[in-house]
Amino acid sequence: MILRKLLFTFHIRNNCTRGFSIVHPKVVQSISLLNQNFPRDDYTNVTEKIISHLGQNLHLQEGHPINIVTQRVLNYFYASFKNSRGNPQFSMYNNLCPIVTTAQNFDSLLIPTNHVSRSKSDCYYINQQHLLRAHMTSHQSELMKSGLDNFLMVGDVYRRDEIDRTHYPVFHQIDGVRLRSKNQLFPNDNDLDIFELGDYTENIGSQDKQACHTLEAVKLMEFELKSTLLGVAKSIFGEDFKYRWVDTYFPFTQPSWELEVFYEGMWMEVLGCGIMKQAILTNAGITNKVGWAFGLGVERISMCLYKIPDIRLFWSKDSGFLNQFKNQEVNAKITYRPISQYPQCINDISFWLPNDKEYCENDFYDLVRTIGGDRIEQVTLKDDFLHPKTGRRSHCYRIIYRHMERTLKQEEVNLIHKKIEKEAAKQLFVNIR
Repeated sequence: MILRKLLFTFHIRNNCTRGFSIVHPKVVQSISLLNQNFPRDDYTNVTEKIISHLGQNLHLQEGHPINIVTQRVLNYFYASFKNSRGNPQFSMYNNLCPIVTTAQNFDSLLIPTNHVSRSKSDCYYINQQHLLRAHMTSHQSELMKSGLDNFLMVGDVYRRDEIDRTHYPVFHQIDGVRLRSKNQLFPNDNDLDIFELGDYTENIGSQDKQACHTLEAVKLMEFELKSTLLGVAKSIFGEDFKYRWVDTYFPFTQPSWELEVFYEGMWMEVLGCGIMKQAILTNAGITNKVGWAFGLGVERISMCLYKIPDIRLFWSKDSGFLNQFKNQEVNAKITYRPISQYPQCINDISFWLPNDKEYCENDFYDLVRTIGGDRIEQVTLKDDFLHPKTGRRSHCYRIIYRHMERTLKQEEVNLIHKKIEKEAAKQLFVNIR
């Protein structure tokens, strides 16, 4: 999951401004986002619903739970890492443009050209060269090229995904990077080094270390990384919580780990981290340092910390939700109180998949979100049927409708459902059953 969490572009002099506009492709074959024009092509799959989230910047809205959790993470880093003059070592970037290039989102992080995270079913493409960032790590290389050794990045990221109470196509991430030189790691021992003899751009190795790194350097970096992130978790959840480190794999770090916390009877992954692939640093012009990096999802931590039951609530304008966090001290213990329990409306949709066209489930999810908006609580595949004689495949989806701020009438839901059926047949070439 973190694998799809860390990637995209950046401009230190940010020229993006709030707002968006979109022109129907039948009129003009271009799309305007944040005062920039982009040509459409076969890769274009970003929807009006997704575009409407650009520039909302929940992480910058004072008194919003996303902003509060972000501030708690920042406070920990500012307090824990200071230079000799008492100033914070980490700099913060919270207004980086969400429109990035494929080079920034993938190539700069050594993502293979055939990797699944590049697919149209996973990302929101503006065109073949540009997309909405899939993770904040996409800004990593540009920031390092600018000369930064210690920095944090926070912003909204965009990813095509399933529909339920814990998944939303737009969410927020905090990423961090720390680079260390030989003198910083081993100030009192000239016999120790951070690189093995030979080609330090080599990426081969194991979960223990990359072949180009010395074991001593990796172990020191691992200790600092895990100690730092465990400190972040304790500053948020308190001292009394269960956690564990799990070995994992990312294309951009080696070795790599996930931090899991025990929440509501199950282990929940809250962040991913690791020792940065040395080739990423080398490509950024850095040949005398090693680094560690991490990425965490703000919504997931916020839902756990404040007992928020549905991820859609973060986008609510309802004062009954927002006022529970407004004017609260950043470390205040807040437990979300449901503003109301509105009833669900449940409708099913069944259709035959096209024989001569590619069908992608995330295309259907996007279509449902575009038409139903945040009235859609969950979409689940209820039945997958393969006809034994014709070989045709049929899908049946259950769509659960529930508004977060008012009661939905079944008549209203039926109109939305009919439109979903009509557009699914038109856009996805399915045959409604």
